Amino acid sequence: MKAFVITEAGKTDIVEIEKPKPGAGDVLLRVHIVGFCGSDLNTFRGRNPMVTYPRISGHEIAATIEEVGTDVPDSLKPGMTATVAPYTSCGECASCRRGRPNACQSNQTMGVQRDGAMTEYVVAPWQKVYASEKLSLRELALVEPLTIGFHAVNRGDVAEGDVCAVFGCGGIGLGAIAAASYRGAQVIAIDVDDAKLALGRKAGAAHVINSASESLHDRLQELSGGRGPDVMIEAVGLPATYRAAVEEVAFTGRVVCIGYAKKPVEFETKLFVQKELDIRGSRNALGEFADVIEMLEAGRFPVDDVISKVVPLDEAGEALRVWDADPAAFTKILVSLD
Repeated sequence: MKAFVITEAGKTDIVEIEKPKPGAGDVLLRVHIVGFCGSDLNTFRGRNPMVTYPRISGHEIAATIEEVGTDVPDSLKPGMTATVAPYTSCGECASCRRGRPNACQSNQTMGVQRDGAMTEYVVAPWQKVYASEKLSLRELALVEPLTIGFHAVNRGDVAEGDVCAVFGCGGIGLGAIAAASYRGAQVIAIDVDDAKLALGRKAGAAHVINSASESLHDRLQELSGGRGPDVMIEAVGLPATYRAAVEEVAFTGRVVCIGYAKKPVEFETKLFVQKELDIRGSRNALGEFADVIEMLEAGRFPVDDVISKVVPLDEAGEALRVWDADPAAFTKILVSLD
């Protein structure tokens, strides 16, 4: 069967590999669509320190259950469409022992530390498979990236009536916007691109701020009654947005960090103390797959607007090269294996 491989930085190939077989407790999936993640782009660029080459890409999966092994519940049957949670956990580290396996010290995400799903068939433990009879394949391919933003909203304890500001209207930020809106928060989307801000509105933002052309501080004060947002979610990964999240959040507010800053960040640490802030990291997803599927089944996300491009498997390498050349032009690229 065919598989898309990043062979080294800047180079890709389509190779033939052996079709997997399901063991006890496994599900064999026929893959139809896989979304490109920012981690795939960084692997292509040679900037992903967690990757070794060659690496089969992909963990944003839309598939059909082809076969089930022994010891798989009757709720999962051949013919069902499904997506997959792409993470592993060791069960022994501090995170796993605290019931937070999403932050496992030994986690191996498909397409990153281990080979991914951009191939015709994959095998997954049944516990990682989430089926839906209502979602289209394109919608299923968006579930995993949306769970990242949903998990960040859970980490921030976002509640109905909160003012929640989200830095970044890329794929992850849009998930956070949608999740906070779904919970009944008043959501403020912040970006420097008006087209992305328009997507933020469609995802559920009540207000948008273009921080390149407006005063971020003044607008946040105006929209929060002079207190600052209750929750700030950083989904960009820039020193400036990290600092702004701490500076603009309300006293006793929560700051949730998703983005990886590429440079060291200097903070005015007295704000941590004076405001008695909760500053929380957010990694991967935990129990959010069912929540995202429920939201998508309710039609509460602008799926067609978010999908920038769909390409066949043999054009996946060129799609990465185009994305690398102009990353701001794309929100989500999907690869079809049909």
